[in-house]
Amino acid sequence: MKMNHSRLFTGDRIKLTAVREEDADIMAEWGDDAEYLRNVDTDIALPRTREQMAAEGSPDSRQAYFRLRRAEDDRLIGFVAIHSIEWNNRAGLLAIGIGDAADRGQGYGTEALGLILRFAFHELNLDRVGLEVIDYNQAGIRSYEKAGFRLEGRKRAAVYRDGKRHDLIVMGILRTEWEAALT
Repeated sequence: MKMNHSRLFTGDRIKLTAVREEDADIMAEWGDDAEYLRNVDTDIALPRTREQMAAEGSPDSRQAYFRLRRAEDDRLIGFVAIHSIEWNNRAGLLAIGIGDAADRGQGYGTEALGLILRFAFHELNLDRVGLEVIDYNQAGIRSYEKAGFRLEGRKRAAVYRDGKRHDLIVMGILRTEWEAALT
């Protein structure tokens, strides 16, 4: 399988970039969007300060963290990361978020998944990428399935939101599955 190394971080419409100082203000604004907060994490939905957002993605040997930007105008639209990397097991977990509601449903997340999986399997040399998603995040689940993630199980009633219990869906993709889908 050939890979264009000059486009390691760039897709057709988006690119993976390093953290920039000015991103913190934009990302702190996203913290006012409850839907964003409740889809990106199972923890309590709390807005974060500019300083907290600036610290997100600090260099760490157990994660590869990127900001997502539109290729045409360099506008920040989200983040994507492989975190909790276990180098001995060649495995990591995926996290992704598209910040502005107007940018969701535009295919940016699906393209970002392709880029981060290529990075995970070709650059980090991982064999497995997993994730967890709350069952009500149907758009996210469809995007993960489109990228090749498979259902591995569910943690029943693991998330409590608005007086209701929700399952946490466990998904994963193996390097061999990802490579087979490319051919």
